Amino acid sequence: MKIVHLLNTKIRKLTKSKSNILKLCVFATGLSGVVAEYILATLATYFLGDSVVQWALIVSVMLFSMGLGSRLSKFVHTNLLVSFITIEFILSLFVAFSSLITYTTAAFTQYTGLMVYSLSIIIGTLIGMEIPLVIRLNKEFESLRINIASVMEKDYYGSLLGGVFFVFVGLPYLGLTYTPFVLGTVNFSVAMVLLLSTSKTLTAKHKRFTWAASVLVACLLIGGSFMAKPIIIFGEQAKYKDKVVFSQQSRYQKIVITQWKNDFWLFIDGNLQLCSMDEALYHEPLVHPAVVIARKPRNILVLGGGDGCAIRELLKYKFIEKITICDLDPKMTDLARFNPIIRKLNQNSMNNPKVKIVNTDGFNYISQSKDIYDLIVIDLPDPRTVELSRLYSVEFYGLCKHSLGVNGAMVTHATSPYYAPMAFRCIEKTIQAAGFNVLTLHNQILSMGEWGWAIGSPTMSKAEMMNVLAKSSFDAIKTRWLDNEGMKMMMYFGKDFYNKTTDSIRINKMNDPVLYRYYLRSNWDLY
Repeated sequence: MKIVHLLNTKIRKLTKSKSNILKLCVFATGLSGVVAEYILATLATYFLGDSVVQWALIVSVMLFSMGLGSRLSKFVHTNLLVSFITIEFILSLFVAFSSLITYTTAAFTQYTGLMVYSLSIIIGTLIGMEIPLVIRLNKEFESLRINIASVMEKDYYGSLLGGVFFVFVGLPYLGLTYTPFVLGTVNFSVAMVLLLSTSKTLTAKHKRFTWAASVLVACLLIGGSFMAKPIIIFGEQAKYKDKVVFSQQSRYQKIVITQWKNDFWLFIDGNLQLCSMDEALYHEPLVHPAVVIARKPRNILVLGGGDGCAIRELLKYKFIEKITICDLDPKMTDLARFNPIIRKLNQNSMNNPKVKIVNTDGFNYISQSKDIYDLIVIDLPDPRTVELSRLYSVEFYGLCKHSLGVNGAMVTHATSPYYAPMAFRCIEKTIQAAGFNVLTLHNQILSMGEWGWAIGSPTMSKAEMMNVLAKSSFDAIKTRWLDNEGMKMMMYFGKDFYNKTTDSIRINKMNDPVLYRYYLRSNWDLY
């Protein structure tokens, strides 16, 4: 009896050990699977734009494909273990090389979107086959009730860790270059753990196949990781006309600097932010008219503007005592402080003792700030997404108004009055709805086309602002373009070329973000 008891104990321990190995594998595949979704969604956003649409579609397509994979798994009748190991090997390669395949496709064809969604279907199908196979493998160790609950539990726990990894480690530190290879290694490790722990149960034929496959996959993963950076750089370069001299993926965005002759272009997520050749045509109209309207402001808040060029213009006024710049991305403000290209462009403004840098969300900052500002300068990317659209909402402008002093003013860039007329008018109307009187301005920027701004004042009427600016002199300020004549020119638009009256245009609200749709329906192709 004692021998039987010892034998039963040993069998139970062995059974529990094999079951735990399977659950550990499910935990790892859950982590890898969810991060694979995020990588493909990020790639789709970077190459195709509109993050809300791309994330929603990628996740939906992958979930559908996982359902397809689950259905296909029922056709696997025998050799479940070998089938699962094979799936992990294949999945490791597709996940690891997803970025490289996408960037290479972008370099040679116009079908990047088709490739990203094809990868989503393939990877999603393979992920969908994992759980049903593990449940079937684990059924001999646990009852159905415990089996399904424990397997699904480990998969969901792995998904949580995967999300944390992607946000705080993968994207900010490894980027889209090496994060996929980390995931590929996870899937490869799952296959190897199962192979090593169960190799005695495999036939000679299956042993030869799985070990040969493991060597091949390992060589491809190692070789791919060494070749990843040059391939990504090659694909990145194909996205831009000029030479890429700086490229960095932050937690929030892809930052790229290109060079042509002696001029530099700054891109965020593939969208032009400024060009050293003509950025003064943007930053001077953004800052100087608003300073005049704010009547010698002393305490300034800049929301966005992480390149430091708006700060450079503000520092030309000796009466300004303090400038707080709130930009979400510390990588961007660090670039402005330390990168020799941007530092030279902003004249080292971000290291000035008058400047305080805060890296947080602008909406949260203005809603929590108890400071009163004389001028708020809003220098944000275009409202091409729902996330950015909230920083152009009536609620946001209302918070800005609440944070302004008696004679305070606010200015924001407002996209193009000609290429995006509905978005331009929407911003104007939304600022008015927040309690401001609004004066719109425009100027031709060589690299960006006709651009617009909106100055908001709680106390001065539009006519009063126009009168003050028309009489103002900019001779005492060292500017590259702006002068008295240029100031007068910016205030006049002529007739409404597109007949886009504000009557038919809705106010942009947080619960009704119409602005980004107006922006995406614009005439950018004409430029």
